[in-house]
This record gives sequence, structure tokens and C-alpha cells, in this order.
Amino acid sequence: MQTGAERAFEGGFSALRGARVAVICNPTSLLRRADRRGRRVHLVDALRQADIDVVRLFGPEHGIWATAQDMIGVDDGVDPVFSLPVRSLYGHDEDSLIPSPDALAGIDVVVFDVQDVGARYYTYAATLCMALEVSATEGTAVLVLDRANPLGGEVVEGNRVGAAWRSFVGWIDLPQRHAMTPGEIARLYVAEQGLDVRLDVVACRDWQIDAFLDEQPDEAARWLWDAPSPNMPTVETAVVYPGQCLIEGTTLSEGRGTTRPFQLVGAPWLDPRRFAAALEGFDIAGLEVRPTCFEPAFQKYAGQVCGGVALDVVDRRRFPSVRAGIAVIAAAMQVGGADFAWREEVYEFVRDRLAIDLLMGGPLAREALEAGAGVDAATADFAAAEELFGRRARPHLLYRRQRGVLAAGENATGRHA
Repeated sequence: MQTGAERAFEGGFSALRGARVAVICNPTSLLRRADRRGRRVHLVDALRQADIDVVRLFGPEHGIWATAQDMIGVDDGVDPVFSLPVRSLYGHDEDSLIPSPDALAGIDVVVFDVQDVGARYYTYAATLCMALEVSATEGTAVLVLDRANPLGGEVVEGNRVGAAWRSFVGWIDLPQRHAMTPGEIARLYVAEQGLDVRLDVVACRDWQIDAFLDEQPDEAARWLWDAPSPNMPTVETAVVYPGQCLIEGTTLSEGRGTTRPFQLVGAPWLDPRRFAAALEGFDIAGLEVRPTCFEPAFQKYAGQVCGGVALDVVDRRRFPSVRAGIAVIAAAMQVGGADFAWREEVYEFVRDRLAIDLLMGGPLAREALEAGAGVDAATADFAAAEELFGRRARPHLLYRRQRGVLAAGENATGRHA
């Protein structure tokens, strides 16, 4: 299995010869077997070794080295490793999320090589799409060095993003678990937004689409994973994330500040056994629930012992992550009573809408849970949204799917690379 970056490296980065290049990257921008000793090398080093003129770096959320926690602004500066100027694409206000025209001055090609985790709230794909918008107005080309979706490319789960609920965690109208790669998302976005931009994608080769990243037949695929953000240490974390990110829209701790972020959830006012029993009552496939206690080192309830549950996914292929996240919230509402609340603070620079509604793409799920209508009612819009998404996405796929709503057969315009 090869990433787009590794394939471009094999070709000597020929598409970038003579170009002035800016790179959107972070610690995941690694190539395996890219030096004489067969070690992993960062993309920027590989580009420089190939005599590509790297002029500037762009840091997505969390920064070039993913050192900043979520929603912590990062300043522009000079990178201490590469000694290159860095423009932050996650600063201290909403305007900082989009590259300014002056940031593209003197740039011929923007290269994007960042590992996504397969969930629409994860902001790197939004950063890519925002860069495409500005590049279209400035006449700058964009080259996406594609990477596999760590959750596989077949299972889709979730709903749509209503126009009134668009935000940085819902910039692109995708289901919560979208099964696409960054390159495919870029192709979809350019087509649907009608962007006049030169977009090229170097596809992965020999990606087994129906397997998780850490289950690829190529044993070396495990070296493709490097934590893309401070609270995404493993592929197992990514498995639960499409649902457990919803916990950010509540006053529950999502386990940040522990060694198992998104796999632990709770609060000081929850009874662990009652919480576990309530969640087990929703009978989420592939999930085992254990009552537990944990103490976050930072963020929500830092230094306080939280009663909660540990979420152990024992069958990934049966596990409906988004439905599980909604069930966790429903169980906490049952057990926590008046202590449970929705997060009301500013969320991803948005002040006038609840975080849970931004994450869900609208208020339907929240209103259903508040009315006691249950998980089925809160996910009632999923099936139609998933089917429609399949029809929208198929013309822009780079890899042929064998099953699910993205299975396209003759409709796939790309190759099974």
C-alpha cells in the first residue's frame, strides 16, 4: 500500500518541478522508506531532497506539529524544524481559518498532505476545501497527496448539514462518517461549488477499501498512522470518534485529558453503574460498556473524578459509531436528569447556535432527545441522507467500492488505484 505522497516521491515530484510550493502539513505528513536507511521522512524534507522550492508552510488546526489542544489558536511564525515561514490556518478568529490572498502571493501550487480520520467534524478536510476556494480566486493550483480513510471506504453513517448550521465542523455537506478520502472530498467540493481551480490528486495505491487502516494486508500500513491531533492517538480512537465527538456538544467529559480520549465519557454527577446500565439498554451492536471512573488532567472537570463508562468496540464492522454517540447522550440524560446540559459556550468561533446542533447539522436530534423520543427518532433522517450522499459522491470517487451507498460500478470516474 502506498499513499499519494509516497507515489509522488517515487516519481521525483515531477508535477512540482519549477514551481513555488506551499505545503499544508502536520506530523502525519510522512513517507515510509523515503531515505537511504528506509526510514520515515516528513514530506517537507522529501520535497527539499528532490530540490522542490518549498516557500511556505500552512498549519491546520492544532498546528504544524499538532501541539495545540482543540480550539486553541495558533500564531504565525517560523517553523523550528524546517526554518520556513508558517501561516496558521487556525488562529484566534474565524477569518484565520481561510488562507488570505496575500498568503498565496508568490505561490504556484498548494500541496495538501494530512491524515483525515473519516468524520465530517474533523476539520482538516474543511481546511482543504477553504484552501481550494481561495486558490480558485488567486489562480493557484492545488495538489492533494491522498491518504486512506482509516475507517475504510465503504461504511457511511449520518445525516446532512443544513445550510443554517454550516460551520467549521460542518463546512462540507457530508454524513458524520463519510467513507471518503481527502482527494475525493476535494473533487466533490470543487464540482458542487463550481470552483475554477486546477486540482490534481495523486491517489493511493493498493488500499484495501473494506479494511481499517490498522487491518490492511500490508503489515507496514501500521506505520502510516501518526497521531493527527493531540487526542487522536490510535485508529481505535478514530473508530469511536464519529459518534463520540458529539459529546463535545454537552457538559459531559469526552475523556480529553486522559489516556483514552473519546473512549471514556462521564461527569462528576453521574453514577457509573446506572449510566452503564442505561447505555446497555440501547443494545448498540459491537459495543461493550464498562462502568468506570476517571480524572481528566485538563479541560472539562480537570482534577475532578468523573463517574462514567469505558467504551470498548469489540466488533468494528457492526459498530454504528454515530448512533452510539447519540445513545451515550440519551443515557446520560436519563441518569443525570437536571444535571445534564448542552454546551452553551462559544464553539469553533460560533456564538449563536448550540454546539450539538452544529455537530449534528441541525436541531432534529437534540429536539428528539429533549422530547424523550429516543435514539431512533434522533437518527430518523440518516437513511435518506446516506442514500442521497451516495448519489452525489459517486461521480467523484477515486477508488471503486464493492458495497454500501458509495458502491458505484461504472459511475466511478477514477481507478481502483
